[in-house]
Amino acid sequence: MGREKAPTYQDVQMPLRKAAVGKERGEDRAGRGRVRRRKQRYVEKGGKCNVQHGNVMETYRYLTDIFTTLVDLRWRFSLLVFVLAYTLTWLSFGMVWWSIAYYRGDLEHLEDKNWTPCVNNLNGFVSAFLFSIETETTIGYGYRVITDTCPEGIALLLLQAILGSMVNAFMVGCMFVKISQPNKRAETLVFSDRAVISLRDDHLCLMFRVGDLRSSHIVEASIRAKLIRSKQTVEGEFIPLDQTDISVGFETGDDRLFLVSPLIICHEIDQRSPFWELSKQQLEKEDLEIVVILEGMVEATGGGEGSSSLFVSLSRSCFLSLSFPLCLSLALSLSCDVLCFVNQDILGT
Repeated sequence: MGREKAPTYQDVQMPLRKAAVGKERGEDRAGRGRVRRRKQRYVEKGGKCNVQHGNVMETYRYLTDIFTTLVDLRWRFSLLVFVLAYTLTWLSFGMVWWSIAYYRGDLEHLEDKNWTPCVNNLNGFVSAFLFSIETETTIGYGYRVITDTCPEGIALLLLQAILGSMVNAFMVGCMFVKISQPNKRAETLVFSDRAVISLRDDHLCLMFRVGDLRSSHIVEASIRAKLIRSKQTVEGEFIPLDQTDISVGFETGDDRLFLVSPLIICHEIDQRSPFWELSKQQLEKEDLEIVVILEGMVEATGGGEGSSSLFVSLSRSCFLSLSFPLCLSLALSLSCDVLCFVNQDILGT
């Protein structure tokens, strides 16, 4: 008789994968017969918080920090404010330039060669509006020009130059900050769709995977996790959406990540863990959310950046006794090359 072939990694892996997938499909078929209410999330998978502020009486507080308010506006409103700020400024000063020409009598002596107007070639509101644009934007076509016989015009020119510089600094600053916000950078930070609970070094651990798709790295990356669920205190007080820290290596420094390849973040379920007293049956019934926050600085721009992911209801977003597969391979250049990535759900023994 020949020797029996030892089971390979794939031989052990595939039945577990099929079992996990079959379990999910069975749950989906069972749920088709009844209408299932969509679970409300505290934080969306992409990091958006489903919290709306209502009954805010002191709305003036938003105006005290007008810069941040403008930066937080949607793009359509920010562009509208940007256009209105310049247009109203030009119109206002154009009206003042026209008023000076009107009250000085410049508009009544347009054909008088001996009359010295405040602004040469200003013959109506449209030309006053164009002169206001030329003055504030420092275009200087040379056709309309202020004369030295108009002190009120000189004072207005100084005022418009100063206020125009302030408007430019404020609006350009708002647009620059809004454009340089690193929100889109978080799109290339990918979290695993599922978490797993399995043994690692003889300790029961909750694990998930995170990776960066870009070659430019996140500097000083750090990660933390929060368990969000409602609880009732000993005194009988009900606390909705209570937040509890989940240790992911803060004591040992493992929360500081060198994110050049996909990493598996591990939370050891010990006596200090909020999951220590929860059984498998309780996890399936418990209404809880795990929010994972990854923060760091973008290497290319130096700006702060943040990303978050969410695992809702561990009964549906977590597999027991499974692990993540390897996603690194040694390339011909003897350097680590990422071949597959974090969006793989589960998998392993």
